[in-house]
Amino acid sequence: MDIWELQRAVGKRLAELSGAEAGMVTSGAAGAIAAATAACIAGTDPAKVWQLPDTTGLKSEVVLTEGRSAFDSAIRLAGGKVVPVRTVEGLQSALNANTAMVYTMSKGDFLEKILAVTKKARVPLLVDWADGIPPMSRFSEPAKMGVELYTVSGGKGLCGPQCAGVLLGRKDLIEAALANCSPWEGAVCRPMKVGKEEIMGMLAALEAWSKMDTAVLNQEWNKYVKRIATMVESVRGVTTEITVPTEENSCPTLTVKWDRTINLTVEECVKQLRGGDPRIEVLSGNNPSLVPAVHEGAVGPEPEKRSAAPRRPGATEIRLLSMNLQPGEDMLIGRRLREILGAARKPA
Repeated sequence: MDIWELQRAVGKRLAELSGAEAGMVTSGAAGAIAAATAACIAGTDPAKVWQLPDTTGLKSEVVLTEGRSAFDSAIRLAGGKVVPVRTVEGLQSALNANTAMVYTMSKGDFLEKILAVTKKARVPLLVDWADGIPPMSRFSEPAKMGVELYTVSGGKGLCGPQCAGVLLGRKDLIEAALANCSPWEGAVCRPMKVGKEEIMGMLAALEAWSKMDTAVLNQEWNKYVKRIATMVESVRGVTTEITVPTEENSCPTLTVKWDRTINLTVEECVKQLRGGDPRIEVLSGNNPSLVPAVHEGAVGPEPEKRSAAPRRPGATEIRLLSMNLQPGEDMLIGRRLREILGAARKPA
C-alpha cells in the first residue's frame, strides 16, 4: 500500500467531513503541531525540509497566545522559536517579519480576536483543539471561521487510535506538512510516523462520529454520572456537581468534593481507587504525565509560579468523565467511591 496515496485519499475525505480544504492523519495532536510548525517554516522546498530543525535564514518565530504550554516542545523540536504572549495587544506587538506561525488553544471570542489579527498580518494560525470532540459540530467550526490550520486528537473524546490525530486546513499548508513528515526520509517529523492502521482508524472514528446523535449520547452519559453522584452523596460531607464543559471534553462530568469530616486527601482517594480491583482512574489536580518543571501560561525567560492549568481539576476535588464509561461501570465506581469515603469519615 502506498502511504502517500492513502494519506491523500483519506485527507480528501477528512476535508469533506470538516469543510477544510485538506487534511492529513498525524501521530496525535502533538505530532500535528510539529508538522504544522515545520510546514510554516520550511514549506515544500526539499533543501529547507532537510535543513530543519536548523532555521538559519528562515522565518522561525511561533507566537503562543496563552503563554507557555506543555505542548510547545512540539514546536521547538521542529525548529520553532516560541514567543509567549497573553493578550491580543501582546500578539500584535510580537508579530514581525520573522513570524512563521501563531499557535493558540483558544475558542470563542478570544479566538475570533486572534484570528482578526493574524489575518491582517497574513500569518498562519494553528488552533489546537485536541479535545474538541465531542461534539462533532466542532470538527468543522475552525474551517468555517477561516483558520489556516487546526488539529484534533484521536485519543481523547474522538475515541480513535490513541497514537493518532488529524491536521486540517489550507491545502498548501497541508501539502507542506506532508512534505515534512514520514514517510519522507530526512524530514524532521519522520520519527512521528503513522501507518495504515492509524490512518484508517482515524477515518473510521470520524465517520462513526458523523453519524452519532450527541444529544442521545449525553442523555445516556448523564445517567451514569447521576447514579454515581447519588451513591457517593449518601456519605455525609460529600457533595457533587454535574456539568458539561463547553471548552473541552464536552460531556456530562461529575465533580466530587468532601469536607473536613472525612479524613482523606484527594491523593489518598486517588491512590485507593487506583489500587483496587478493578483499577479505577479519575481526574485530579495531580497530573502524573506533566514534567515537574513545566509552568503552563508562563511568559518570559523565567517561568512564572503558577498553579496547574485551569482545565485541570482543583486540588480538593476529583472528576469523572462520563464518555469513558461502559454500561455497569457507573455502579462499580459509585460503590467503590462510597466505600472509600465512608470508611474515612470521622466519628460524630
